[in-house]
Amino acid sequence: MQKAYSFFDQFEILRLLPFNPIGNLDISITNSTLFLGLATFYIIFMCQTNVENGLVVPGRYQSLIEIFYETIHDMVRENISGKDGYRFFPFLFSLFIFILVNNLFGLIPYTFSTTSHMGVTVALSCAIFIATLIIGFGTWKLDYLSRFMPGGAPLALAPLLVLIEIISYLMTAFVLGVRLAGNIIAGHLLFAILSSFTWKMLMIGGWLALGATIPFAITLAVTLLEIAVAGIQAYVFVLLTVIYLNDAFHLH
Repeated sequence: MQKAYSFFDQFEILRLLPFNPIGNLDISITNSTLFLGLATFYIIFMCQTNVENGLVVPGRYQSLIEIFYETIHDMVRENISGKDGYRFFPFLFSLFIFILVNNLFGLIPYTFSTTSHMGVTVALSCAIFIATLIIGFGTWKLDYLSRFMPGGAPLALAPLLVLIEIISYLMTAFVLGVRLAGNIIAGHLLFAILSSFTWKMLMIGGWLALGATIPFAITLAVTLLEIAVAGIQAYVFVLLTVIYLNDAFHLH
């Protein structure tokens, strides 16, 4: 019996090149691996191309990359006090391009959106959380623990406030990734539902086929919205990363 189609099928991870060398150790090449690799190679290609072929009067592509560059540079300058954050700028810029490219990949028919999987986005957010934790303790040693005690709070409430602050701090490891994946999933599901509805109206024919122009126009608008969301979500992810870095460098 043929499997019934589900709108969630677009998020299914498929093995493209199965490889299980030792027992249950599965290191197969999947559609997720493929598009993560393509995004990584694009970043390498982009950096190499702009370094070697940068023009004094930039073309459209170089202008777009320079806009991204200036946006992330301004973000670091405005949100991290002092010069501590500039050494992380290459990482932050690469992170923005990586997330943006993966978000946009998912808008191409018959491709796969890696950022719709929490296994990818939460892994990124947890890695950032651990890095900021290491930076915080490396900069302030045990004084870094003082961030969990709000200044001026009554001593009697210290145990409760410290517990709340610790839980809130630990949640940042997951919230950052869950927010990104949730927004990408919601947008892709909406797009798939509207596209399916439009296609069914066209297949029925008659007046319904003529009326399909309405959901088609909505689908087109949603597509444009999703392109904007792809950029906004990449920007928000990096912005929150910058804020976490600033908190690691500067105790409040």
